[in-house]
Amino acid sequence: MDLEFTEEEKAFREEVRAFLKEKLPARLSDKVRNGQNLRKEDMEEWHAILNARGWLANHWPVEWGGTGWTVMQRAIFEEEVSKAHAPRIVPFGLSMLAPVLIKYGSEEQKKHYLPRILDGTDWWCQGYSEPGAGSDLASLKTQAVRDGDDYIVNGQKTWTTLGQYADWIFCLVRTSNEGKKQEGISFLLIDMKTPGIEVRPIKLLDGDHEVNEVFFTDVRVPVANLVGEENKGWTYAKYLLTYERTNIAGVGASIAAFEQLQQVAKTTMRNGGPLAEDPLFAARMAKVEIDLENMKTTNLRVLAAAGAGHAPTAESSMLKIRGTEIRQALTDLMRRAAGSYAQPWIHAAFEEGFNGEPVGPDWAAPVASDYFNMRKLSIFGGSNEVQREIITKSILEL
Repeated sequence: MDLEFTEEEKAFREEVRAFLKEKLPARLSDKVRNGQNLRKEDMEEWHAILNARGWLANHWPVEWGGTGWTVMQRAIFEEEVSKAHAPRIVPFGLSMLAPVLIKYGSEEQKKHYLPRILDGTDWWCQGYSEPGAGSDLASLKTQAVRDGDDYIVNGQKTWTTLGQYADWIFCLVRTSNEGKKQEGISFLLIDMKTPGIEVRPIKLLDGDHEVNEVFFTDVRVPVANLVGEENKGWTYAKYLLTYERTNIAGVGASIAAFEQLQQVAKTTMRNGGPLAEDPLFAARMAKVEIDLENMKTTNLRVLAAAGAGHAPTAESSMLKIRGTEIRQALTDLMRRAAGSYAQPWIHAAFEEGFNGEPVGPDWAAPVASDYFNMRKLSIFGGSNEVQREIITKSILEL
């Protein structure tokens, strides 16, 4: 693969930069840069701006609203939006459910749900993990029993990110207890307004409400909301997870974070000189930079395969492992650079000042929160230990 940028790709990068300069609201990029909480309205606003430009679903097929971009264009776009501190696009509908519907959904499902994902009508969340069924997802117990033209769903999902905002949830449910546990799972689309659904918040270490528990009690779901075939949901789940894991790698976010770290290391004084000149800190930065460059190349290979119609398999697991380790290493180095300012203060202290005064340098405000939040990356989306098993089995062809 030729990794040099062509003149057309360089021109595309300039087009993306010009778009971001003109259309990305400064108050949104400032929020992201300073680690402030984004409201639902903030994320919806950026979603709408990208959709209006036709750049929202850049990985979808053109016939469903995609851009037709090359692998390099998509990589350039991801890098530039991260450097510009644009809000992240909530991935559940756009980058996780949509690929499954495009590949396995009925024509009616694609025609109904895909446009509503694009225009923001429907906000989706993911119903995969359960108490006792996280990394071992196939052990899930939420049941869906057929009753005429409906399924009756009972059970519980947990760690449901942004579920408090969701209009719909895509769920893995058990429709059979026969055979291997993977063989009795189905993929259902469930309206969150359906009677019998309860959402309870889970407060994180930093006090934020990002994840939830979702309870289903005799929830009626039309059979028409089944994606693909009954008891084939494990196949669809694995396909979705390859996209989720690639997204978790966060290549663009890591590139932007490393550039910020370089700037912080140049301007932060420690022991009479810039932190960048401290031998130990410089060595740690160099290791992260090498790992990041290697991951960028692997990411391009995975994107190229996806662009040719091949779903990533072990490669997405490699990206997930290395990407999460890099993001954790970057937040650890920022924490070290912040020193005593890297305290787990509440968000209000940073957003409004502490007793009317700033708490340390501006860049230090989100450091502690980011450090703690990134600890989860090596667990969710399939723990890194599970990813290593996937890679091993693919090598040994087990």
